[in-house]
Amino acid sequence: MNANRNWRVVVLLTLCFVIYFLTSIAISVLDIHWKPLQNVNLISEVINPDQIKDGNRSQDSLANPKLQQANREKDFELYQKADLITDFSKGDSLIALPHLAEKLSQLKKTGKGKIRIAYFGDSMIEGDLLTRTLRKLLQQEFGGSGVGFLPIQSKVAPVRESAEIKASGWKTVNFMDKSAHNMYISGFSFTGPGSTHFTDKTLQKGITTNKYFIFGHASGGAAINYDGSNIPLNGAGAVNRQLMAKDTLQSYTLRSGNSQVPYYGVSFESDNGVIVDNFSFRGITGVEFKKIDEDFLKAVQQQNKYDLIVMQYGVNLLFRPDDTDYSYYAKIMTPNLVKFKSAFSGSDILMVSTADRAFRYNGEYQSAKGIHQLVQTQAQMAFDNGLCFFNLFKTMGGDNSIVQWASADPPLANKDYVHPNGKGADILAEKLYRAMMKDYHNYTSKKRTVQ
Repeated sequence: MNANRNWRVVVLLTLCFVIYFLTSIAISVLDIHWKPLQNVNLISEVINPDQIKDGNRSQDSLANPKLQQANREKDFELYQKADLITDFSKGDSLIALPHLAEKLSQLKKTGKGKIRIAYFGDSMIEGDLLTRTLRKLLQQEFGGSGVGFLPIQSKVAPVRESAEIKASGWKTVNFMDKSAHNMYISGFSFTGPGSTHFTDKTLQKGITTNKYFIFGHASGGAAINYDGSNIPLNGAGAVNRQLMAKDTLQSYTLRSGNSQVPYYGVSFESDNGVIVDNFSFRGITGVEFKKIDEDFLKAVQQQNKYDLIVMQYGVNLLFRPDDTDYSYYAKIMTPNLVKFKSAFSGSDILMVSTADRAFRYNGEYQSAKGIHQLVQTQAQMAFDNGLCFFNLFKTMGGDNSIVQWASADPPLANKDYVHPNGKGADILAEKLYRAMMKDYHNYTSKKRTVQ
């Protein structure tokens, strides 16, 4: 009786092994993906001996984000996709912004650390358009408070909803001045016996933030007056960042104590979380950064480290309705991209294309004739310089989208057929945020898989 029972056990075990073995062959040969069996596939190492090596490479690439972007098969045509941040690598689950994704992952896990984003652009983002919503969404998800960088003075301050800047008495130097020097990355520098009253409208009452002052070389005895208190300036570098106070004030007044020190701006920011700085300058294309040398950019990064650099330009290149060749732009803009990539080494850099712009052709408003060529030129610059790319034109809706936005009810763009309004900018910010979150979730999913 016992022998008969043992024989049945042997037959059952043998049958189970045969079924399991045949199933393992089917999974490997037919490329079936079922995780419970893939994890214990009997012949995975025989059929695919590189699997363990690939696993090790995945772990290495997560430990070192730069490895993750190496040896990928590139596809330039990915630039045409809407709602996608791409580094032109094939594959839907690849990570385009590995440094940012890793920092976001750590911040989400621990609640500690600071992520700083510099968002450069033209009038499309002035008054904190787009960036105010991007900042709000990121801070809601990952923590953080404060509007970030504010210039000492701003012509568009009256229309900015996220902050108030009331200034007087300053002498200004900016990108448009032929002999401009000592400018900050905002494109502005301020000197003289001026004063400015700042208000961060994004803050709720009782929230503590750090109040930083950003300035240039300060000689002995230089000081700044913060709400009635004189604070000596300690900064011999080209760029200096000094804490003035850590308090719950939403507003304060800053007064110059030295007419020779170049002043750049202030920053409201929490100890931890995401900080998004808006660097808008009306009418530029980005080539103006030739007036700021690489050593100065490195000084900025040393004092005010950025994890992501976003550059959104292009609409001001579309100033002639019949232009279709923008190869000249690539030639004069590329040195700036090379300079930024070197100065902000370790940071992710994202190039955002122009949005739509329309002209009147044959009595009807239509997208600029050369807009597809411009977007392609911008994508080619990103591709050639190892930067990431986001097609804002396609994301906005492509051809004639600015006309449709201006005619919508309620309107999403102004009747100049150039600028999205606040509602339109909010939509673009949400789309960019979702693209960033897709990239982030690709990172966290891959990290869970290799663990």
